[in-house]
Amino acid sequence: MADRVANWPGLGGLDARGTTQLRVLQCIRTAGEISRTDIARALDSSPATITAACTALLKAGFIREVERAPSDTVQRGRPRIMLKIDGGAFHVAGMKIARHAILVMIVDGQGIEIGTYAAPLPASRLHAAHLLREVRRALQAACDSVGLPLERIAGVVLGMPGFLNGATGFMHWSSSVIERNVDFAPLFREFLPCPTFIDNDANLVAKAEHLFGAGRGLRNFLVVTIEHGVGMGIVLDGELYRGERGCGAEFGHTKVQIGGAVCQCGQRGCLEAYVGDYAMVRDAATGRPGEGPSSIPAILEAARQGDTLAHEVIERAAQVLGVALANLVNLFDPEHIVIARSRPPFDPPYPGLMLEAFRRNTVRVDAPMPGITVRNLDETMWAKGAAAHGIEMVSILKIREQGAVHAA
Repeated sequence: MADRVANWPGLGGLDARGTTQLRVLQCIRTAGEISRTDIARALDSSPATITAACTALLKAGFIREVERAPSDTVQRGRPRIMLKIDGGAFHVAGMKIARHAILVMIVDGQGIEIGTYAAPLPASRLHAAHLLREVRRALQAACDSVGLPLERIAGVVLGMPGFLNGATGFMHWSSSVIERNVDFAPLFREFLPCPTFIDNDANLVAKAEHLFGAGRGLRNFLVVTIEHGVGMGIVLDGELYRGERGCGAEFGHTKVQIGGAVCQCGQRGCLEAYVGDYAMVRDAATGRPGEGPSSIPAILEAARQGDTLAHEVIERAAQVLGVALANLVNLFDPEHIVIARSRPPFDPPYPGLMLEAFRRNTVRVDAPMPGITVRNLDETMWAKGAAAHGIEMVSILKIREQGAVHAA
């Protein structure tokens, strides 16, 4: 953990004492309520070390003690002293930058949702500075909507599509931003009143699935998001994998056809140039500009009505996606794959075609195939993942600050 957090901008890493405090804090957050003895057992640490960490966290206001009467299965006597997160210690805003709106979710330090707010965007692509102004406006409006002063927000996490290095705040490319190669760190300091972090939105869905959804309790699983584009989050050995430049897991930009269809990233033959919403709408309108179906539901309806081109577009997307998912299994051998979509489910026979292509192209071994969960991608899932990431980052910041105060 210490090596990983040292890479985050402005965090400077944690010493051994701070790292222990963070591990204890995460253990308490996962358990809800837990005793010092059980924390020591869970973290395979000495009672003295855990007691010292808990004392520091109690003094800093991160956690609080609660009394619980002994259960019938243990000897009756003094109430057990349990520890739990103090939700009022700080608040965090998780934000999803979508094509037409910014969704803001405000949570307390325990992760309990205080409220959500959706702010419309004037365009699907904006200059970076303009986008940050809209983010600040949305954050203020979200706070006003729940009666929370802006200064109570201790951290913000933005989830965006594109090639993003969350460790440095650098964006190589995003479909939400007009410019390329933007360093967001100075823009955050200019426009936002608290520490702000950025990450690929699919990574944040993976974090949400890991904490709250189908990935809970799993060590190795993948999340594939399918909406305007195609994204992926990878959890390996319980940790989110981002790659050396923060640009790993760009599943939508793996190549499925040499010199193929044009992708919104500017290259050709990317997976999302066949499977993404924009690509399917484009292809279904080939040869009939202004007359073809203009949305995924419209393409599905056209196929039901016997439109040959609409049928071909859906059939190709289903088969290409099946092959691509097989490649993921061949590469990662995950326990589970979550397919999170923001579109209606395909009618038969298209899901069957996808599964057939998936099974046919997966390496065959005498072991069960990974499980697959298909779910509708709710915008709140993105924001919930961003908020969860924000809680982690703000906790690191505050523990580091406490360490600096004591050192002084």
